[in-house]
Amino acid sequence: MMDKVDLDNAEGRKAYRDELNGVARPYRWAGLVFIVIGAFVLWGSTRGWAGLTESAQVWGYGALAIGWVLFLTATFLRTRHHKRRMARGL
Repeated sequence: MMDKVDLDNAEGRKAYRDELNGVARPYRWAGLVFIVIGAFVLWGSTRGWAGLTESAQVWGYGALAIGWVLFLTATFLRTRHHKRRMARGL
């Protein structure tokens, strides 16, 4: 069981911030990676970089969509964790 959150002092706030940063971290990182890859594929396909053609834009937009879905999922999970944690009381 998790300890109670102590937001009255700087140490408690830092510990809680660290806890929240750990929630859904793999989803956030994976989302960021997909967004960056999608952006590079789109950018490269419009300039013919590395042999990418305009047909690669579909993959770029797909990577962007997956990335944003993962990032928003992480935000949802983090918010849900915070609400549950605060509902238990300080």
